[in-house]
Amino acid sequence: MNTDEPVPAWFAEALAQRPDAHQVTVDGCEVAYRTWGPAGAPVVVLVHGGAAHAGWWDHVAPFLAIDRRVVALDLSGHGDSGWRDAYSLETWAREVVAVAAAEGDAEPVVLGHSMGGFVALTAAAQPGCRLRGAAAVDSPVRVLPDTVRERAREAASAPRTKRYPDRESILSRFRTLPDDDRDLPYVTRHVAEGSVRRVDDGWTWKFDQRIFGSSAMSPDMLGKAECPVALVRAERGMATPAIVADTAERLGGRVPVTTVLDSGHHVMLDQPVALVAVLQTLTQMWSIHG
Repeated sequence: MNTDEPVPAWFAEALAQRPDAHQVTVDGCEVAYRTWGPAGAPVVVLVHGGAAHAGWWDHVAPFLAIDRRVVALDLSGHGDSGWRDAYSLETWAREVVAVAAAEGDAEPVVLGHSMGGFVALTAAAQPGCRLRGAAAVDSPVRVLPDTVRERAREAASAPRTKRYPDRESILSRFRTLPDDDRDLPYVTRHVAEGSVRRVDDGWTWKFDQRIFGSSAMSPDMLGKAECPVALVRAERGMATPAIVADTAERLGGRVPVTTVLDSGHHVMLDQPVALVAVLQTLTQMWSIHG
């Protein structure tokens, strides 16, 4: 992981805005989350992808928090949250709604990346949904090949953690999936450092291997959205134009789609400034028209 590239001022200033840490219990599991912005303001919930954590949003959230209460949670099985015996998109969607409610807003905007986008779309399709709006960022809703399903089943039954002898050993193994050599090294280093924890016999990742059994979404799992929704795709990402068009149709049509140019799947790692602009626009739009 190359860390020689200088850190720009905007990134350093964002990380200097330290979030507050909180916890809430959802279906018997402790869910950790962090907040920026004024308490009591309308809530925006940021949802990370599979095997990621709330810290993936540390350099994005402050730019959305000028007049919003921005919440980034660790979904159960991730980050500093508790682990469950089994996971589902529906359970994670309840966690999203619960952290917003804990911050005093039953009608939040929910913005999710990759698997987090599946969670956002699941929440948006629930009967009686009260979300102000939901967006999925490069979330490839698709029919999965049998080989992918088999790998997910194998991961779900594998040991829940892997051990490494020291911190540098585990950080050297950090990879995104898919890997992209255009990711900004200073951003990647930050999210990698938040992805590990020390244990008695070494270092391990902060995610539960069992999450991979529930981290995908196929088209038949989509329901018509009960609130305004938007789709954001990365030009070089996993949500292809055909996938996004099908997803939009299944969500009820007339769904705005924005493409972040020259970006891979992990948009916040290679085009964070462009992503901030898109998310600012969506939150402002739904605040005005919601």
